[in-house]
Amino acid sequence: MGSIVPALQIVVAATLGYAIARFLLGHAVPLMAVTVTISSLGFVRDARPVRVLESAVGIVIGIALSELLLLLIGDGLWQIALVLFVTLLVARLLSSSNAFAVAAGVQSMLVMLIPAPAGGPFVRSIDGIIGGAMALLVTALLPRDLRRIALSDAKRLFAAFTDSLSSLVTALDRADQSAAERALERLRATQPVIDDWGSSLDSARAIARISPLQRRRGPDLEAQSRVLRGMDLATRNLRVISRRIDFLVRDGVERPAIASIVANLVTSVQLLAQSLDDPRLADTVRVGLVAIAERLRPDTVAKGAPITDSAVVLMLRPLLVDLLTAAGLAEDKARAILPEV
Repeated sequence: MGSIVPALQIVVAATLGYAIARFLLGHAVPLMAVTVTISSLGFVRDARPVRVLESAVGIVIGIALSELLLLLIGDGLWQIALVLFVTLLVARLLSSSNAFAVAAGVQSMLVMLIPAPAGGPFVRSIDGIIGGAMALLVTALLPRDLRRIALSDAKRLFAAFTDSLSSLVTALDRADQSAAERALERLRATQPVIDDWGSSLDSARAIARISPLQRRRGPDLEAQSRVLRGMDLATRNLRVISRRIDFLVRDGVERPAIASIVANLVTSVQLLAQSLDDPRLADTVRVGLVAIAERLRPDTVAKGAPITDSAVVLMLRPLLVDLLTAAGLAEDKARAILPEV
């Protein structure tokens, strides 16, 4: 289902590009108007207008360069090899994307291998410009619902985060080292999820700035960006905490007091995830997190316990600050809530 809108974008843009080049400009076979559109849009996660523009411009440059070299050196075996080599090098200079270089190389070979259309030199470059313009147009007027994709990425991160917290509760409550190891393994795999969320969210925000249909999403996307920043930091902190707990529970001692604090975090984080769909929950999230933050005193939570236990309590404090900022509280206010130690 997620491919329907990208496929529709490509079909509409390619059809428009063909129609303009064929019926308005009279180009008999406007192949480049279609192929540039398909290559520029594609099914990639990064659908930002600037990415579409960069792809279209780069590919058109490759077409124009190929047409120029064809005029200068003609066609033939060594000419094909030279044009392909030069095009690939120029494409790599313009973009680090492998797919981009391949697309530019394919377009250059189409120029070299297919007989030149009527209309004189650089007709195919004009068709490529039309295709790129249509790709940008449908990006703005028929945008992909990247907010939904970003929310899906967010839910993946929150699922990993809350599952890890639950495993840490088990590890602390039962001195279960295997549970701590599971949490650490899960958290180590979250960076690609965070990167995906950031990429889809950046694309959604970029499209919302130019698309009349998506502009109203702006405030929601900004709020989601705030949650992402906080959760990115919180996940990094939780990895460190998990490593500490993994080492701590090897002594076989149960720590129900610390487990209780972490268990309360699970509920608040679940509500934070739900607040992406229902911003009204943010107040409830902040109240819950503030209540947890105010308990983070080593002399009460880990009273009489070894200093290693107190260290875990202290490590939870920056985690609470990250979660509070994700929930919309200013960082300085979040830090001020923490009790003195």
